[in-house]
Amino acid sequence: MQRPIRRSIALALLTLSPLILLAQAKTSLKAAGATFPAPIYAKWFANYQAKNPDIQITYDAIGSEAGIRQLLEGEIDFGASDNPGILNELKSAQDDKYLLFPSVIGAVVPIVNLPGVPSDLSFTPETLAEIYLGRIKKWNDPLLKQSNPGLRLPDLDIVVVHRSDGSGTSFIWSDFLSKSSPEWKTQVGATSAPQWPLGKSATGNDGVAKLVKEMGGSIGYVEFIYALQNHLSFGKVKNQQDRFVTADLDSITSAAAGSLGTSLLNASASNAYPISSYTWFIVPAHIEDETRRRAIKEFLQWMLGPGQRQVAGLGYVALPESVINQESAALARIN
Repeated sequence: MQRPIRRSIALALLTLSPLILLAQAKTSLKAAGATFPAPIYAKWFANYQAKNPDIQITYDAIGSEAGIRQLLEGEIDFGASDNPGILNELKSAQDDKYLLFPSVIGAVVPIVNLPGVPSDLSFTPETLAEIYLGRIKKWNDPLLKQSNPGLRLPDLDIVVVHRSDGSGTSFIWSDFLSKSSPEWKTQVGATSAPQWPLGKSATGNDGVAKLVKEMGGSIGYVEFIYALQNHLSFGKVKNQQDRFVTADLDSITSAAAGSLGTSLLNASASNAYPISSYTWFIVPAHIEDETRRRAIKEFLQWMLGPGQRQVAGLGYVALPESVINQESAALARIN
């Protein structure tokens, strides 16, 4: 009586074994870094996994610096940063061992909590630099009044808010200020972790948004999508054509002409939002494990196709066709 039972169990195990092998074959990839593109990355990874159940990608939005440090230490498969020079900034001796792939285009906006002022403010780049240097201290400063005729600005102290963590968003912001102000360039410079002259700090785009929302008279900077999600007022910024421009899909798209690796800050188009930027995946050039190498390359190829068609709904702009073509060719360099 026991032999048929044993035979049945053996047959059942043989029937289940392909399922067990499939479960064991699932490839899990880990990524970490920038908060700037975190909403679109969450959407991409979920959608990609739904189409490719054997691939699982997790993303930890811990900031560019922390994410790339994890990459350099071998703790994750690929990283993400809004700062194309992050490897140099971290003094990595292995810069040539990594490849940068622009993934999407977004923007950084100045967010403001100014009670009693019904309209969004307009800022010149020079004024933003003066505020973050601590030289403009009041909201009714003459330079702010000059950019906002018709608005009654209050005699209220300006509370400066900035990131506390090493951040690609901070790099974009400080790079823009460096291009706008010789004093900022000399005293602070463009870096993921500026030595801020003053201000209150918070972790992540969401932390900055939360702090500004809570504090009257405050100004901060966040990725465009965070301002929308948190219903925060964000200002217009004067561009190279002397126009005060609001960040939106049209104005970010206007700034998006360019080639692989080119900065979009202060783009010359008449309607360009001046603090627009690529954000990058940073991938090892050599991946020894063939399965993981193939999984990363296949995801990046998908990102350049179907992925780009999903970005507008979250307030990002798709890559120009010229950049997509260059990236597709560059995938062959991952070996």
